[in-house]
Amino acid sequence: MRFRTDLKNVKTFSKLVAALNSLEKIAWVRLDDDTARFTVIPDTGSQVWASLSADLIFDNYNIQSAEPNNTINLELPLGPLLRALKSASGSSYANLRLTKKESLPMLSMTIHTMTKDDTDKVRGAAAGHGYNGADLDDPNNNPFHNDPDLLFPQEPLELTLRREREKIITQDIPVRVLHPDTVETIMQPRVREPDVHIVFPPLLQLKAISDRFTKLAATASSSSSSLSGPGTFFPSTSGGGSASRHPKLLLSANMHGSLRLRLATDALDITSVWTGLENPDLDASNLPMPPEEHPSARFRAAGPDKWATVRLDGKDWSRVLSVGRLEGRVIGCFADDHALILYVYVPHTDDMTAEDVVTYYITSYSA
Repeated sequence: MRFRTDLKNVKTFSKLVAALNSLEKIAWVRLDDDTARFTVIPDTGSQVWASLSADLIFDNYNIQSAEPNNTINLELPLGPLLRALKSASGSSYANLRLTKKESLPMLSMTIHTMTKDDTDKVRGAAAGHGYNGADLDDPNNNPFHNDPDLLFPQEPLELTLRREREKIITQDIPVRVLHPDTVETIMQPRVREPDVHIVFPPLLQLKAISDRFTKLAATASSSSSSLSGPGTFFPSTSGGGSASRHPKLLLSANMHGSLRLRLATDALDITSVWTGLENPDLDASNLPMPPEEHPSARFRAAGPDKWATVRLDGKDWSRVLSVGRLEGRVIGCFADDHALILYVYVPHTDDMTAEDVVTYYITSYSA
């Protein structure tokens, strides 16, 4: 079993791992000839299934195993991987390989980087300046200018200087090599055909508003708890919502380009709405029924007042939205009162027509 690769797109890889790490500390990773798959399944909360082309994040990709398609399955701690990737940010070269240390499997990342201070000194020497920028061609600044015994022929020192300012860092990440039969039991959730599918606004914009709603809910709940006592009654200031120590965010969408985020409790009722969004066409070849019989067709025919809604935990939803740092387009598929599936499309930096997808499965909480 062998795996070795250069890191091609550290920035994108680091953003993906950071988003996964916000949900769970362990990921299952499946590597094969063409694909790197990352699966995160927390005990509670949203699940993630990311399928990436190997050439999105790797270069000089070399993998070999006895399994079909040279598949290797790993259990990988995301925290150490994220720290290693941060060390590799801005490096001149980094590689990743599967190895053993003291009979324990490791993903070993070797990072080559240049120190800034040494680079500045090299630039000064190359310009014919001494320490603090003194011009060595000026007789007043060069004490050896008139002494022929102390003059030496100039030689190229580029290779020596480069070695002196290169820094090599090795980060070892402990992993478990999983048996294929174990991994085959990890199945993606089955979700019914969506009632609404819509292109989301920028996720970081949505995250800022969602976080504000969650903070307001926590503040209102804390204030009510501190003010209320035996025999005290606080009427609702809104027409909807129910009392809850852990209020949920209501996320809704229709087939007429609108997305709505609402927080409704006994203390407050606030809403934010996005309009003019796109409801993309479905690929008829991938549908189990004719397009006109699809649930989304019924929601479209019912008009803009027909919404599909899911109830989300504010903290979990905020962690999901951190994937917005990947800056790809996002399509949300709503199964009314059941689940939300987010498809986050990650563009390739060297081929903008190519995309990979990160899929989030978010179960709706009961009312």
